[in-house]
Amino acid sequence: MSIILQPKKLNGSVHVPPSKSMAHRAIICASLARGKSVIRNIEFSKDIDATIQAMKALGTMIFKYDDYLEIDGTTTFFKNNCEIDCCESGSTLRFMIPISLICEANVHFIGEGRLGKRPLDVYYRIFDQQGIGYLYKENVLDLYIRGQLHGGTFQIPGDVSSQFISGLLFALPLMDEDSKIEITSPLESKGYIDLTLQMLKLYGVEIINQDYQVFIIKGGQEYQPYDYEVEADFSQAAFYLVAGALQNSVVLKGLNVGSYQGDKVAIDFLKKMGCQLICVKEGYRVNAQGLVAIDIDGTQCPDIIPIIALACALAKGKSYIRNISRLRIKECDRLKATVEVINQLGGKAWEYDDYMVIEGVQQLVGGEVSSYNDHRMAMMGAIASTVCQKDVIIDNKECVSKSYPSFWEHFAMLGGVYNELDMGNKH
Repeated sequence: MSIILQPKKLNGSVHVPPSKSMAHRAIICASLARGKSVIRNIEFSKDIDATIQAMKALGTMIFKYDDYLEIDGTTTFFKNNCEIDCCESGSTLRFMIPISLICEANVHFIGEGRLGKRPLDVYYRIFDQQGIGYLYKENVLDLYIRGQLHGGTFQIPGDVSSQFISGLLFALPLMDEDSKIEITSPLESKGYIDLTLQMLKLYGVEIINQDYQVFIIKGGQEYQPYDYEVEADFSQAAFYLVAGALQNSVVLKGLNVGSYQGDKVAIDFLKKMGCQLICVKEGYRVNAQGLVAIDIDGTQCPDIIPIIALACALAKGKSYIRNISRLRIKECDRLKATVEVINQLGGKAWEYDDYMVIEGVQQLVGGEVSSYNDHRMAMMGAIASTVCQKDVIIDNKECVSKSYPSFWEHFAMLGGVYNELDMGNKH
């Protein structure tokens, strides 16, 4: 379903949705604990549902309510022959592969979209070393694995995805043997490793972190049940923070400015561009009198780059966003897609192998753009519509359900005006 958005400023307050990254981790840790835990403040996006169903496939008892889960991990791993559908969730896939091998298992992983194009070579090398059988197809997620993971020393590159490291950090404490993870190249997305370590500690698991170069994991540990409330998601908050930078008036409720989330760096980027983060009675808002160009490194925060690029498109001067080749293996090639959307809306942007250059313009024009079936590109287009001269048309509005199912509802609540093209329903 396509959507046509009228140029209109947003005004009001919004509860930032709960962190998808934290919810994935909490569900997994609670499922590995022998006992009952409650996870509160959850938005049931497609990615989160994928992790819930994955743990249920391994035998976890999970009871789903309006915005919370009751999880009993007592029965986890009683099933050793199962199928896990990761949908389009890279986190679910890379977290669940080592977890599914904690006990002797025969597991079939399937998924959708571009998930099968995301590299898994890091795990295949471990399988070869440990004699774990596997069979897969190129460019499609259809992976069979059979065997059991054992502790030991693991050499893992840090510049492919931190999800491999997190996946091992979840599983290795339950091995009989002690383990060590050695990082063989510069570690990207350190913030996500911090979130994993933080969640493991809450659930009673200790990891020794030697300056992100080596992680020491004692075997024979036990996860402890814990009731957890998921904090607000900075990767989603970034859309509203940038909206404020673009002269919209949006108050963000529920932000934890002391969060370990790496995407909190969106605030720092906007401050460099001349913005202020203002604490008000209801929460936080961004105040900006005029944006200036920035030169930033996107290594640690790939998910917020499209929306930060939008701010750069309206900043005075020429901005550089560097070290972002990993954007090419997301739900779409986000480096290419971000440049295309900015240019199609009347901005000036250039794509290079590992970076983009954006020259600010005074105002965007509008027009028709693709969501690329990518939730973050669709939401970027929606925020862009608030600073365009003409309507913005975006295809496949439903793709936001991957991470933020209530986005369009919140957008309308803030005063955004749109029509669904095939139904003509005005909001």
